[in-house]
Amino acid sequence: MNGSAAPAYRRLSVEQRRTQLLAAAVDLFGHHRPEDVSVDDVAAAAGVSRPLVYRYFPGGKQQLYEAAMHNAADELRKCFVEPSQGAPTQRLAHALDRYLSFVDEHDAAYSALLRGGSVAETSRTGAIVDGVRRSAAEQVLLHLGAPDPGPRLAMMVRSWIASVEAVSLTWLDEGKQPPLPELRGWLVDHLTGLLVITATTDPETAGIAAAALALETPDSPAGELARRLAPIVEAVAHLLPDDDGRGMLGA
Repeated sequence: MNGSAAPAYRRLSVEQRRTQLLAAAVDLFGHHRPEDVSVDDVAAAAGVSRPLVYRYFPGGKQQLYEAAMHNAADELRKCFVEPSQGAPTQRLAHALDRYLSFVDEHDAAYSALLRGGSVAETSRTGAIVDGVRRSAAEQVLLHLGAPDPGPRLAMMVRSWIASVEAVSLTWLDEGKQPPLPELRGWLVDHLTGLLVITATTDPETAGIAAAALALETPDSPAGELARRLAPIVEAVAHLLPDDDGRGMLGA
């Protein structure tokens, strides 16, 4: 191979070169399992030499992986940031659209990170994932008007975040079906249902739910859910007591 075939490296600043290498790593880890990506792969994707990668990331693949996970975590945190305007369930729908689009685009990395067992997984990567969960829960609680929730409400939101992760992984396993808009709508309904059910036994959640639902509109996700629930409510009317304490159909 003659000299003309050698890579023509561009002169970049230290920060520019690091950003370039990290971008290549993020793309590779976003579309392949961590164990399937090597430093040589990152070097080839960035169009640089292997030693140059180690110059900027002395820790090699592990350092690149953790840096890529920090990058992905930052993107996932941004997904749940939404202006505090309009119906809460519509805000949540916008956030989930961004979150699920990330899952769709970075399916291999999302699956490897959430399922664990990767050779690149460490306590630090686990802390990164838990940080995303806490941030997502904080944003959801903020939109519910409960920045300092009691234990029942906090537990409810964290359980929903865990459900979103589990559903996302199942969605990937099932060939990305149902379509994203349908999946997003179901997850919004899920949180609304959890909120209403928790409100029946927790006074704090009852007040939060009443205030949040007062902001909903007939064409918001909560309004659409209410219309779908109407026939079911009628079907269980016989379970409600009448004035003398008996069931509506009781003798």
